[in-house]
Amino acid sequence: MRLTQRWRAWRESRLLQRRAIPDPLWRLTLARYPFLQLDHSDDQAQLRRLATLFLAEKEFHGIAGFEVSDEVAVAVAAQACLLVLHLGLQRYGGFVGIVMHADQVLAKREVMDEDGLVHEYEEELSGEAMEGGPLMLSWADVERAGLDGGPAYNVVMHEFAHVLDMADGLANGVPPQSSTAARAAWITTMEAEYQRFCDLLDAGHETAIDPYGSEGPEEFFAVAVEAFFVTPAALLADHPGLYALLAGYFRQDPATRQRP
Repeated sequence: MRLTQRWRAWRESRLLQRRAIPDPLWRLTLARYPFLQLDHSDDQAQLRRLATLFLAEKEFHGIAGFEVSDEVAVAVAAQACLLVLHLGLQRYGGFVGIVMHADQVLAKREVMDEDGLVHEYEEELSGEAMEGGPLMLSWADVERAGLDGGPAYNVVMHEFAHVLDMADGLANGVPPQSSTAARAAWITTMEAEYQRFCDLLDAGHETAIDPYGSEGPEEFFAVAVEAFFVTPAALLADHPGLYALLAGYFRQDPATRQRP
């Protein structure tokens, strides 16, 4: 067992040395996405470490001539790894491929109505996560991430939140929990917060959470994760119970590190 641990530590050390993210590129990434600027040096070092290992494990593929530059790959890796800063990179172990488009794409969909008739339509996508991968992202939307004055928008965090959610095979807004009691508590809180959110939207009110969250519990979880990391103070003010639930799950308190 100790021999295996030593080998893993040696392999990781080699990867961190050989695949190190250049300092100028890392500083550029932090400047572009302010929510990646963590207060504690240990957390900042951990984020860079995880991003480096993420890049060594995942395979990026550009579509329709889009070139996945180091800038693109590091931007995706850093934002994805912020979610698992204290959870571990193994949470993303169920897939390898990340497909990058220059902009949003049209996907053909089918839906069956109550009479059994199949209807075809096209859906515009900025990202999509599927169980077992690959994960798709639009670079134009990745670049939009950050503070823009409205509800939080971050397609990387949104899709990787779906990855966490689907770790048990279900996309239902309930990522795997540490115990049965924790799962029950999660469901109770999320159901109440989701209903309150939908009621606020019906009454014409806006909150820190994107209205897209009303599409279902799985989308509510994903957009709540966006708000938790991008506009945490606003989420804490609007949905303190939901903020506390996410803080416990991610083992982070981003509202305390938000910069003006």
